[in-house]
Amino acid sequence: MPKSRIRKKADYTPPPAKQSTEIKLTSRGWVAPVMLALFLIGLAWIVVFYLTDGSLPIDAFGNWNIVIGFGFIAAGFGVSTQWK
Repeated sequence: MPKSRIRKKADYTPPPAKQSTEIKLTSRGWVAPVMLALFLIGLAWIVVFYLTDGSLPIDAFGNWNIVIGFGFIAAGFGVSTQWK
């Protein structure tokens, strides 16, 4: 039976050094507090509107106060897309 050839592995040579590019990571620490604040402002706006029978927060807006409250909540969801 013939003897198989021994294969010699090539010595490891590291790839040439690449110039490192500096990656600037921005801080996203503001996202969670702003998101929660918008949620709470929107919830408080709607609760105050219902508890005062529509006379507060802004009497002239009438039932549009509900839309404003949900607008704050929607803005909170919009900010939450920045959270990583």
